[in-house]
Amino acid sequence: MKKWVVLLLLAVLIGNSYMQRQQKEGDAGRMEGDAGNPTVLAAEKNGNRRSIELSEAQTYGGNLILVNSAHPVREEGVLPDIVALAAHPELTEGYGLLEADTRLSAAVAERFGAMIEAAAEDGVTHFRISSGYRDMEEQRRMYEAKGADYALPPGRSEHNTGLSLDVGSMLGEMGSSPEGEWLIRHAAEHGFILRYPKDKTEITGIQYEPWHFRYVGLPHSMIIEEHGLALEEYAAFLRKKGIIQAEANGERYEIQVVAVPGHATAHVPADAEVELSGDNQGGVIVTSRLK
Repeated sequence: MKKWVVLLLLAVLIGNSYMQRQQKEGDAGRMEGDAGNPTVLAAEKNGNRRSIELSEAQTYGGNLILVNSAHPVREEGVLPDIVALAAHPELTEGYGLLEADTRLSAAVAERFGAMIEAAAEDGVTHFRISSGYRDMEEQRRMYEAKGADYALPPGRSEHNTGLSLDVGSMLGEMGSSPEGEWLIRHAAEHGFILRYPKDKTEITGIQYEPWHFRYVGLPHSMIIEEHGLALEEYAAFLRKKGIIQAEANGERYEIQVVAVPGHATAHVPADAEVELSGDNQGGVIVTSRLK
């Protein structure tokens, strides 16, 4: 009788231990599923990732914001380093200005200058900027003077951000000039995209503009070019892919879009350099440069 009681107790203890182990394994499986990415979860457990808090205000500013008739630029989307290019000769080496009062983000101008320097190494040298940043009042005057067929209302134009510029050639029409052809082949390598391609007019709502280039930064420009995307399609592309890795000019990157309804948390590689940009559509695009 005592032997039977001992055996019964042993069976109960073994059963409880097995159930507890199964419950722990099940909980771990649910955690992995909730994370949406087993690799990320494993890295977090190993202490290889860190958290970054995001706010709704960050969804409205940055190099990757979408600005069009449906997504107007907000105050956060206007770059803070707008300068008159003519007053900064160090920013205009290698190209001309159609208008003496042309303005642009200083950082974007620096990157444009580096691109023009690369073009000069290929013997392409006749660039000029015909339009850069426009404030809301300038945009309003243009819209009223030219109408909806030729201009966008204030806040609906990329020129209101400081990220976009119209590039011309001193040799003729941009679409058939050496300058235009060089930019089509190489702009993405320098962080710029042709914003209104010929085959994307139904998506952008804007006619083909071979002169209008937009800075989005690396590696985004190269991903957009590789997959034949308009900027209107890029954030949705990233959301569908989840966390992706990309390489550009020898650097490796991890990219994700985090929806920010008020606030949210992004989990990034612990030792990565991180750049944040809103998409102006309720999300923040988190770009981690991997070491």
